[in-house]
Amino acid sequence: MEALTYDARGLVEVDGAPPRIAEIDGERAEFDARSLTTRKINAELRRLVYEERIRDVTIRNPGARHSLGVGILQRCRITFDGSLGYFGLGLIDGPEVRVRGRVGWSACENMMSGVVVVDGNAGSLTAAAIRGGDVLVRGRVGARTGIDQKGGTVIVLGDAGSMTGFMMQRGRQIIVGDVGAGLGDSMYDGTIYVGGKVRSLGVDCVPGEWTAADTELVERKFAIYGLGTPPELKKFVCGKQLYNYDNLEPSERKLVL
Repeated sequence: MEALTYDARGLVEVDGAPPRIAEIDGERAEFDARSLTTRKINAELRRLVYEERIRDVTIRNPGARHSLGVGILQRCRITFDGSLGYFGLGLIDGPEVRVRGRVGWSACENMMSGVVVVDGNAGSLTAAAIRGGDVLVRGRVGARTGIDQKGGTVIVLGDAGSMTGFMMQRGRQIIVGDVGAGLGDSMYDGTIYVGGKVRSLGVDCVPGEWTAADTELVERKFAIYGLGTPPELKKFVCGKQLYNYDNLEPSERKLVL
């Protein structure tokens, strides 16, 4: 009987061994992912980065597969020559990644450090809960970009969807285009800069006072990525009306007092 390649319940790749098809030239490597499954692509990438100590990897034809490039905890350069599906580049710490295409939902989720540049658009929940690094999207992003953001910088050159910056805790967002309803809803800290129109502010998100530090940050980020002169931006911060950390709930008050 022919050996199984997939688990029919979920089309999961059974064989986790890297295919070892990459062409290696010094500290650079490249391979074509057109005929590979997600697990095989990630296995080959990890082999190159961790075993072969390659510093610059190019992956051609990723085919919008989900969960590519996740969990890379090494300083290196990775280029995806094509689009990614959902949950791409999550849990990374250190790499500089270029996506020559689009990305689906939840790209860069829980990113710790590094740089991700997306040449096209990004789906909803981009940069969810990131703690550090820079995420630059040259196109548009969907709803809830930077939800629960804890650090780092998100830069969007196009428009952003509704609830951008929802429950933001720290970090910065620079949205050059327009933003949908509910900007910064329930944010606790951090700063959001917007160049276009804001459909509506979320709960406890208020305009902030512009300072020299804001100018320095925005100009520095634009210079790093060759984005030219920054447009005029508006600053939004937390109004701190939801800060109730010192107030006891009725049930807690009975226990303490």
